Amino acid sequence: MTDPILAISGLTKVYSSGLKALDSVDLTIRPGEIFALLGPNGAGKTTLIGAVCGLVRPSGGTITAFGHDLARDWRKARARIGLVPQELATDMFEPVERAVAHSRGLFGLAPDPERIEEILRSLSLWDKRGERIMALSGGMKRRVLIAKALAHEPDLLFLDEPTAGVDVELRKGMWAIIDQMRARGVTIILTTHYIEEAEEMADRVGIIRKGKIIMVDDKDAMMARLGRTEAHITLARPLSELPPVLAAYPVELEEGGTSLCYRGGDGTGKGKAEVAAITKALIGAGIDYTGIDVRESSLEDIFVSLLGEDA
Repeated sequence: MTDPILAISGLTKVYSSGLKALDSVDLTIRPGEIFALLGPNGAGKTTLIGAVCGLVRPSGGTITAFGHDLARDWRKARARIGLVPQELATDMFEPVERAVAHSRGLFGLAPDPERIEEILRSLSLWDKRGERIMALSGGMKRRVLIAKALAHEPDLLFLDEPTAGVDVELRKGMWAIIDQMRARGVTIILTTHYIEEAEEMADRVGIIRKGKIIMVDDKDAMMARLGRTEAHITLARPLSELPPVLAAYPVELEEGGTSLCYRGGDGTGKGKAEVAAITKALIGAGIDYTGIDVRESSLEDIFVSLLGEDA
């Protein structure tokens, strides 16, 4: 099995106010994957990123990146880590190309105009290379942040809410950019409020709540294990009670007996099969229905059910 690109063990952060932002976090990241870290505001996502990127001093635990212990050999590891922060904090008066080239120089790398051009073109920023960052739209400013993070050619890239505040079309463009980065071998850790983003992009998903990682799993496995099917069957005539032919299924009468509601399955297709069996049983019992609405759980449904009121 390939060694993890990042290994976090027992990571804790307690601020002077007494707030415990991270509580014994264990996490490993595989080379080449897209890992989505989900959690409500204040769950510890940004603190976790800051601890790995050297912006937050941990209170306890260890972080190993590329085989280097960050507490002892921070510089070697940090040179291979990129960060796209949540806040648009950059020199607004600098032209785009110069700002990106400067970020490369901060890591001691020699100037490489061709590489900078390649990055800017991949992010549709080449035509804006001479413009001051302050003159760009919010979506373009966020692309500049990504360009700056890519300038020193990191192997591990953190994206902290990369599409916050951009419209749906730009968000989908960002997804394509993330896919291109992964194709080049960059490992990506993504935090996002847009859960469809994680559903679209991520290989694995971690959920953090009150500074604790409460679940990590392959996205498809998580949806298969925790997913559910919900079906509403509108009846032609109301029923006063459930017919015996449905006794084996998780169904309830609703809407004054005019609707049957099924909630079950396990994300593996069992739910759809049971809904099909229910409709056949209704027909066999001479019970007519006029409509059926079937819905599969999304990752967002699973996220909300796990976090409850915190979500």
